[in-house]
Amino acid sequence: MVTVKVKSDSLIVKIFGELDLVVAKEFRETVDKLLMDRPVRNLIIDLSQVEFIDSSGLGALLGRYKIMQQKGGKISIFGIKPSVYRILDLSGIMKIIPVFKAEEMKETKEA
Repeated sequence: MVTVKVKSDSLIVKIFGELDLVVAKEFRETVDKLLMDRPVRNLIIDLSQVEFIDSSGLGALLGRYKIMQQKGGKISIFGIKPSVYRILDLSGIMKIIPVFKAEEMKETKEA
């Protein structure tokens, strides 16, 4: 299951369960539609409720990374569990997508 929340120019996506073939498809379709419809500069992915990621999930994350790069935006991941951390680390995703412990990528506005 995937839920989304838009805060100013940030899209926050929370994924539940396993980021496998079925959920990866829902994630891709949901995020891609919102990225086309809204002027999003930050894509923040909450993996705090994800227990496992397979290759289709890794591919979905990399695909959104490429889209955000083309749009001139940023992507980050937060809230990963140790089992998911290991998968992301071994895959090399953590070398290109910043990973935070909490929702630290909150936008700070200057007055």
